Amino acid sequence: MTRVLVVDDEPQLVRSLVINLKARKYEVDSAQDGARALLAAAAGRPDVVLLDLGLPDMDGIEVIRQIRAWSRVPIVVLSARHGSGEKVEALDAGADDYVTKPFGMDELLARLAAATRRTRAQGGTSDDQVVVTTREFTIDLLAKRARRGGADIRLTPTEWHILEVLIRNRGRLVSQRHLLQEVWGSAYGTQTNYLRVYMAHLRRKLEADPSHPRHLITAPGMGYRFELPEA
Repeated sequence: MTRVLVVDDEPQLVRSLVINLKARKYEVDSAQDGARALLAAAAGRPDVVLLDLGLPDMDGIEVIRQIRAWSRVPIVVLSARHGSGEKVEALDAGADDYVTKPFGMDELLARLAAATRRTRAQGGTSDDQVVVTTREFTIDLLAKRARRGGADIRLTPTEWHILEVLIRNRGRLVSQRHLLQEVWGSAYGTQTNYLRVYMAHLRRKLEADPSHPRHLITAPGMGYRFELPEA
């Protein structure tokens, strides 16, 4: 059974989440502040964390950073902060997804299920993760080989680097700033036009329908995600 840690200081929201999650056979723990959340995360070893950023004792960003120091448990942020800057900061700190309040329960449950499903899918060895096979293409990161429709596809070194960062974080939203700094260096963080150009190239080379990509997904104003959708 999947264990969820709900971290929020709004009692009514926590109560609603607990009722809805338990009705769907999740085990649920809760914490009302950052200090209790860190203790609960260490003691209970949840499978996923639902985390509000506006906690009474510390910013949720700091909770993310402290959990990330020792765990890769999926963290889905729940926040009333709508600005893209706050979203990017949470993603850079290590959050896996960001849901803006108020949210629909169906949307949250879908995000939660996706986060736990990705964790199970990533449970193999690192060797399992260097080869990605989809209906459209196959990527071998170790051999630096891409194939589509039985033919090799030539990718530039920069395209390979972008693809590798996204694939090794498959299912997770990688912020624009993080991707820029991973590929071009720490001096880069705002040149988002670079990413738009290279992502368009990658989609043309790999996606069956570049205008409606199934794998190289954009979260406008936030970043990019590599997905392996179910057939």
